[in-house]
Amino acid sequence: MLAAGRLLIAPSILSADFAALADAIALVERAGADLIHVDIMDGHFVPNITIGPPVVAALKRRARVPLDVHLMIEEPDRYVEAFAQAGASMITVHAEAVVHLHRTVHFIKSLGTKAGVALNPATPISALEELAGDVDYVLVMTVNPGFGGQTFIARSESKVRSMRELLRAAGSTAPIEVDGGIDTTTAPRIVAAGADILVAGNAIFGSPDPAAATRALRAAASTPVAS
Repeated sequence: MLAAGRLLIAPSILSADFAALADAIALVERAGADLIHVDIMDGHFVPNITIGPPVVAALKRRARVPLDVHLMIEEPDRYVEAFAQAGASMITVHAEAVVHLHRTVHFIKSLGTKAGVALNPATPISALEELAGDVDYVLVMTVNPGFGGQTFIARSESKVRSMRELLRAAGSTAPIEVDGGIDTTTAPRIVAAGADILVAGNAIFGSPDPAAATRALRAAASTPVAS
């Protein structure tokens, strides 16, 4: 499912109609979405509140592609097992929210779930230097987390390049996921920088035609960037 060099599109339901999530998921799945990105926010780690394990369990019953669960919460260790049991195929925790990151990553793996670590824009890639060989994937935040529809931080491109170098030095082929401000303009650049998984919320579900937007994002991301 996860491999560097394979482009995956992960629509984020943060920007979807929460009253019709099953329909929203079905729509983007038919358009070729590879993952469904589920943002979990607690109102403490980030200034927003979203959903919990019961909703993830409900989504799992309707989704045909894997659920990519992004925990933007304090004390994620308390909840990773509940999200794994709810049906998450991937669980991402933030380096900034975890005290014993190595232990948390391996705990997630022990649950049979892919383990990822997210870095906020101000967090250097060196935060993963000792763990680069352990993670199944890395999530580079390209906006400050908490809300959809934000503007892509341009210097994220160089951060993704540096992250790819860090992973390569550790002998890891883990894919790099990016989240924030991803659209048909930013996607080609960030893929050229080394990103493999594109999370897009507003660019897809903010569109009048989410299915067409999903296909357009993949097409744009697959377009070579002129040097």
